[in-house]
Amino acid sequence: MLTSIPAVAVLSPWRTLAAKVLDGSDVSKTEALAILNSSDEELLDLVNAAFEIRKRNFGKTVQLYFLMNAKSGLCPEDCHYCSQSKISDAPIPKYNILSRDKLLEGAKLAAQRQSKTYCIVISGRAPNEREIQAIEKIVPEIKQTYGLNICACLGLLNESQAQRLAAAGVDKVNHNLNTSQEYYPEICTTHTFEDRIETLKNVRKAGLALCSGGIIGMGESRQDIVEMAFSLKELSVESIPLNFLHAIDGTPMQQKEYLSARDCIRALAMFRFVNPASELRIAGGRERHLRSLQPLGLMIANSIFIGDYLTTQGQAPSEDYRMIEDLGFEITGQAALPNSSESTCSESTCSESTCSQTTCTQTGGTGSSGNQCQTPSSSDPTRSSCCG
Repeated sequence: MLTSIPAVAVLSPWRTLAAKVLDGSDVSKTEALAILNSSDEELLDLVNAAFEIRKRNFGKTVQLYFLMNAKSGLCPEDCHYCSQSKISDAPIPKYNILSRDKLLEGAKLAAQRQSKTYCIVISGRAPNEREIQAIEKIVPEIKQTYGLNICACLGLLNESQAQRLAAAGVDKVNHNLNTSQEYYPEICTTHTFEDRIETLKNVRKAGLALCSGGIIGMGESRQDIVEMAFSLKELSVESIPLNFLHAIDGTPMQQKEYLSARDCIRALAMFRFVNPASELRIAGGRERHLRSLQPLGLMIANSIFIGDYLTTQGQAPSEDYRMIEDLGFEITGQAALPNSSESTCSESTCSESTCSQTTCTQTGGTGSSGNQCQTPSSSDPTRSSCCG
């Protein structure tokens, strides 16, 4: 009489590595590089393994962030990827820090779009006194009115400036490492990788959470990507935005688009394995590079920007909401409007009185009416993302 032998489940290499991470062990740089070098045939298994790590730490939730380009252009730095740098010829809007009313309008739109975090971003090497004071004044009002978390991206910060931001109620500061220490001189010469590390340390000393990530696709090696991921791990960064280069005419990197959607998925997976408990956000270049694989990206990452980026257009918020719903995920931590009876862009009317943007277009936007608020330049293909 034959007896059946019980089947023994054999974990794939990526599921085995995920189990190691879930048991509290760290992956090595060799293992991280292997993720980036993995084959297309392994991709779905890799995503499945990364999802187990995501699920342990964030369940099936998605955190939405909203970007406000509070000061555009006019930057003395030479970051080669950025349309706002002094060496860029890209035709972008240039203006000094926005008024209180404009920043409040942006916060209102962030709340309407179910974002929990409002990111106030200014271009430049470092904030001047007027800009620091503007942030100090507006942050308490935004938090009181809309209950939003505030992430400030203001450039290089000293200890005193970081402490002032903390005292004003800023929750976290974004300052991206962007790439590895070794590759950094290839993308910028007016400041150093060490300058960026110093800013992050000053922010940490002030008791603020760190938001720091990078850009994939600038000509760096896969080893550089791994080194960046481990630098962020060493800093215990709470929130990691991962951008994929949107090469723009007029910047030195205008011809450097070579990423495949599968490359992007592998990069996201590697960051999830290396930084399992960090919020991982698919940032600039998401729509352009991941394309139809965006849902796979959200199986790994747990955060996205809703709406447009700094100087590039995002997809309609309705498409993001639909993607999140189709995945069986839920938006978490969104702010609430102070008066729920107010009309918003997701309802049947859309006007300048209810939106922070200056135009409303019928482009399949955020509700049954198809209304969507956009900036006047949102259809401009020359817009470029350099920060997220």
